[in-house]
Amino acid sequence: MKKTKSLVAIAVGMCLAGVVLAQGTAGNVSGVAKAGTVVVISNDSGFTRTVTADSSGRFAVNQLPVGEYKVEAKGLGTRTITVTIGSTTGVSFENTLDTVTVVGTKVMIDTSSTDVRTVITAKELARLPLTQSAQAIALLTPGANAGSGAYFGGLTSFGGAGVSENAYYVNGYFSGEPLSNLGQFELPYGAIAQQETYTGGYGAKYGRSAGGVISQVGKSGTNNFVYGGQFVFSPNGLRAKSPDTYYPKISLPSGYNYASASLPGTLYRRGGQDTRESVKVSAYAGGPIIQDKLFAFVSLEKSDVDTKTAPAVGTDYTTLGTTKDPKAYVKLNWNVTNDHLLEYTYLGEKYDYSGTRNAYAFATGVEGAPVAGVPTPEVRNTTYNILKYTGYLTDDLTLSATYGRSTFTDKQINPSIVPGLPALASTTLQNPAYNGGNPINNNQGGYQARDGRDYSNGLRADLEWKLNAAHTLAVGIDNITFKAENEGTAQVADRWIYGRLGSPGNISTTLGVGNPYNAANPNGYYVYKYLFSTATSMSLEQKAYYLEDRWNLSKNFLLTLGLRNDEFTNKNNIGQAYMNAKNQWAPRIGAAWDVNGDGSMKAFGNAGRYFLAMPNSVAVRGASASTFTRDYYTYTGIAANGAPTGLTPVPGIGGKPAPGPVSSNGEYGTPVDVEAFAPKDLKNMYQDEFILGFEKSLAKGWTAGVKVTHRALKSSIDDFCDGDALATAAGLTITGNDANTGKYIAQDKAGKGYYVGHCYMFNPGGSATYSFEAIGGGSRLLKKISSKELGFKEGVERKYSSIDLFLERAFDNVWSARVDYTYSKLKGNNEGQVKSEFGQADISKTQDWDAAALMEYANGYLFNDRRHQLKFRGSYQFAKEWMISGNARVLSGSPVSCLGYFNPGNIDEGSAAADPVGYGSSYHTCLGKVAKPGDVRTPWTYQIDMGLQYRPSMLQGKLAITANVFNLLNQQKVRQYDVTSESDPYTVRNAFMMPISYQAPRSAQISVSYDY
Repeated sequence: MKKTKSLVAIAVGMCLAGVVLAQGTAGNVSGVAKAGTVVVISNDSGFTRTVTADSSGRFAVNQLPVGEYKVEAKGLGTRTITVTIGSTTGVSFENTLDTVTVVGTKVMIDTSSTDVRTVITAKELARLPLTQSAQAIALLTPGANAGSGAYFGGLTSFGGAGVSENAYYVNGYFSGEPLSNLGQFELPYGAIAQQETYTGGYGAKYGRSAGGVISQVGKSGTNNFVYGGQFVFSPNGLRAKSPDTYYPKISLPSGYNYASASLPGTLYRRGGQDTRESVKVSAYAGGPIIQDKLFAFVSLEKSDVDTKTAPAVGTDYTTLGTTKDPKAYVKLNWNVTNDHLLEYTYLGEKYDYSGTRNAYAFATGVEGAPVAGVPTPEVRNTTYNILKYTGYLTDDLTLSATYGRSTFTDKQINPSIVPGLPALASTTLQNPAYNGGNPINNNQGGYQARDGRDYSNGLRADLEWKLNAAHTLAVGIDNITFKAENEGTAQVADRWIYGRLGSPGNISTTLGVGNPYNAANPNGYYVYKYLFSTATSMSLEQKAYYLEDRWNLSKNFLLTLGLRNDEFTNKNNIGQAYMNAKNQWAPRIGAAWDVNGDGSMKAFGNAGRYFLAMPNSVAVRGASASTFTRDYYTYTGIAANGAPTGLTPVPGIGGKPAPGPVSSNGEYGTPVDVEAFAPKDLKNMYQDEFILGFEKSLAKGWTAGVKVTHRALKSSIDDFCDGDALATAAGLTITGNDANTGKYIAQDKAGKGYYVGHCYMFNPGGSATYSFEAIGGGSRLLKKISSKELGFKEGVERKYSSIDLFLERAFDNVWSARVDYTYSKLKGNNEGQVKSEFGQADISKTQDWDAAALMEYANGYLFNDRRHQLKFRGSYQFAKEWMISGNARVLSGSPVSCLGYFNPGNIDEGSAAADPVGYGSSYHTCLGKVAKPGDVRTPWTYQIDMGLQYRPSMLQGKLAITANVFNLLNQQKVRQYDVTSESDPYTVRNAFMMPISYQAPRSAQISVSYDY
């Protein structure tokens, strides 16, 4: 038989492979041999599967745990292969052909997959210079970029989506942060067997992501006893200094002045005095408990990080912090029989941050002795218990089921919060007549506390049936429930924030806060008392079922047809459902064409719809009661502890009495009317995605490919907080406010009264039926109102289009390389569930869409737009004991917004027209001009990471000494700016356009590992 025919057989076998497992823990094997040949597939943990090649010589085994396998065809020989997560590995027993990995000098392509993913194995992790985190691994993926430089802990944005829109899994169970989905549990680095990062195109089995998917699979024990450990040290002495930051000095338009004329160009913070040093120690052991039957793998990791943070001007102490982050991973595998497998996973982590403070003289930069007060300590405990069953019921029928539970506690209770001592902010804006020209501060440790607890339990079950040679069917359920108790924050100390109005006028016309200027206060100084408390409980149920058919239309063409139904139910602290979305049908279709019939060229494509639930955190400051108020005063003195004295309430507008505490969002601590808060016909967030791609195997182990992606956000959920606009659209007239709840009182044309709230969930650009409670009881008023009727000129828009090119050479025990280039555009008016410009993590409740005026001129390039991305990674074994590796990234800048008073030109910023909804400097106009997002961008960034590894042959390569250098050229470009332009009308914040994030300075990591 000719080689070409053999390759065709492999490709056909791959097309007949079973369901590809995104976010799972398994892979597939398929291949060719002589018809009737008995094929035995086994690994070194005693697991064996035996199949017989059919009349055409094809065989396949699906849902195999990832790892190394031997494939023996009786009488024909044995092959060694690696099964990777979510992929199909092919093997042939005709001629001298080995595996689909390499055929002669060409790499075989997996023609059974229609999705887009990157799988990094433990062997690759050992070669590459990476900071040891799941996010660093994910950034190797084409088109993935680090989101906000200043907020959200550097979480990754995939395909233009927000950083809260990703899904995370460990050993097949959801591992995302349970309250807001900002972050994940990560395996101890040495326990990672493989990490799979999906960027699109996954089938109907999986959903709940509009961004990407990061799925980690941990190591398992085998019949071979192994143990080892690693010591990783990142010394501060080998870390370059961070740049100092200065107050910007911008030429301001006529009529605008800085809040402090003396600050521009002066030092704001000495970044060069920051320090960071870390030590990570890990150990593992694995092997058989009962040979061929029961196995264990245990990994322990302890990470300690010590930091010192120099303060900004106005703070008289440095912060010395210590983070301790121990983790544990335990995996048990039980081969009950060859047809029935059980796996148990335990994950544990205890994150503990604490610190102290030293006195600091900002004028000289000299650090002094320890002072009272500490930064807010944080203790987070996380545990997971995961049980998985795999049953090979027949050669054609496979059942898998995963059940898991998790607990998560987050306690932030600062022991140094001194009862009776106020927390202060903006002390540089204190009236100098009362502080002697120097801000009066104190050492109050904070003003808020948190003591939240979260739980999850989930079950997914998948039944796969190879119906015949043309069809493989899969059906299953995918359910998980999240519960939270006492989540949010409680205020435990008074908080005073100082301010100054640059010229006579009203502090907030919309909120009824008048002019602070008077004979005793000729310079417009004021202070307000801030009250913010949000702690509450809530739950979220996510249910789904699906059906999928992998249909081989011909021996070279695979069509995947799937349909998924998602249901999401959000409940508040008293169990009321404020969101219950059912029958959310998500069709998925994918196709893969083995163009030449030999696995050397693949064309593929897919299209799908993906729904995203509102996380539990929406109930915080939303479906449950919360308080967020400001109470404005002038003052005649400042006490030694920094608190204002001689308080006089700032009058209302036009000489009216002082309004007392005011809230832009109507958050006065009163119960929420759930029926009003979220309309019954509200739609969840969903996105449509289309991908077309092409991959080609080249000579000498190279492959190349191109992929085109288009994503369009079709529906989004956010809150709007303009009760007046809603009342008008409903045909109601507001006549006053309820003194107890802060709600508006409104009347219809017949004089019947109704309550109108301040904030409602809605679909920007869509329509919903709003419910108004009748005053005094009776039937509620129901009105279907569109987004346009609320004043919004545009609907929600987020469109991402990209083209990805790659060229890769597989590792051949000497060298490997991969180059990716992505050109993309991300346009619209909706970043997603968060607002990265200033780190607003109120999921689906950002200030965007709170009122129509806030979205004027908002359409442009969005925060996560990176027009160009060039990535390179590779390694080279230049001598028997030595290897060099590299990882480089070149990214174009991200859009810079500008937020100010509403003044596109010729509007008096002291009038109500410049702040129509009482949000101050939050509109998309800046210093008298429209500020279109994307007109200004951050600089291009360049980063090169290098690694050098030595494995002495005298120890059989078991000992590795590695030195990694990150940001070799010490590029320290700005990654993010402060974009809020004004503190008061015509008063420019001194921090406007100040860098708030730079590239991390050059650092080194030295590690020693031993693997027996």
